Amino acid sequence: MNGKLKKHYVRALDIRNGRVDMSHGSGGRAMAQLIEELFGRAFDNDFLRQGNDGALLPQAHGRLVMATDAHVVSPLFFPGGDIGSLSVHGTINDVAMMGARPLYLSAAFVLEEGFPLADLQRIVQSMASAAREAGVSIVTGDTKVVEQGSADGIFIATTGVGVVADGIDLSGAHARPGDAILVSGSIGDHGIAIMSRRENLAFDVPIESDTAALHGLVEAMLECGAAIRCLRDPTRGGLAATLNEIATQSGVGMLLDEAAIPVKPVVDAACEFLGLDPLYVANEGKLVAICAARDAERLLAAMRAHPLAREAAVIGTVHEDRHHFVQMKTGFGGHRNVDWLAGEQLPRIC
Repeated sequence: MNGKLKKHYVRALDIRNGRVDMSHGSGGRAMAQLIEELFGRAFDNDFLRQGNDGALLPQAHGRLVMATDAHVVSPLFFPGGDIGSLSVHGTINDVAMMGARPLYLSAAFVLEEGFPLADLQRIVQSMASAAREAGVSIVTGDTKVVEQGSADGIFIATTGVGVVADGIDLSGAHARPGDAILVSGSIGDHGIAIMSRRENLAFDVPIESDTAALHGLVEAMLECGAAIRCLRDPTRGGLAATLNEIATQSGVGMLLDEAAIPVKPVVDAACEFLGLDPLYVANEGKLVAICAARDAERLLAAMRAHPLAREAAVIGTVHEDRHHFVQMKTGFGGHRNVDWLAGEQLPRIC
């Protein structure tokens, strides 16, 4: 997105009726105009205004954390969010799960020829709003245009940089037998919101994505003093995939309590209708925490005191298991394996 810009345009962009064309990715005047009038105005900050191919940033105190994510969600606009806010929240959350405070984002756009400028502006403004609310600056980026039919409207890749204080060491390899497993709220909301829009399904109670930036919640959790081993946001593959990843990294097993896992009734009903298991459905505003058992209630209280974790719950325990199985005690009193997802249950979900 960067580059020295000159005000030498004959007409302003026709946002209402205009569409992306190949000249918007050519490196010429049309591209400079798109960057200045659309991206530059929405993301404006001191670092972006440097006008270079990268952003010169102040030295941070602490260890740096960096995360990157690509966003190809379909549809682009869905109940509770869009690809713009999702691209900001998703990368912020990846940084936050390391215990870091997110500071800066970069954004790269792949635009398809013919994409409406009005939709692009809506997405960019959504990104700008999400970044401002999170206290994070979008400081650099890139724009490419591909021929019509070579993409699906717009793809966005974001990279985040944050800083983690000394003494904080969160990792999927730190879970220990006896630890407690917590989740910050109801699971499956994002994936079912996407599917309901994709399949034109209507429910008596609207289902909205839970997309949100979680770094404020993480900060509150760390401040409570609990011995937190690991944080992870259960996105693609849902809660099941996330816990299997942690179990494998830490070389442990896990036992979940089905009755303790929060699922909204409308999401549960939608999953049953669609033949899905909410354990495998993506979330974009929830986190999983592993902590020492002695601190589980303290951590739970800190989570429930935050607006994004009112429905937080302790959902299971970590135990020794050389096979690294994740199992669940069912509502009928039996047990079942919660295995890795086989194949792609919900494509283009984030």
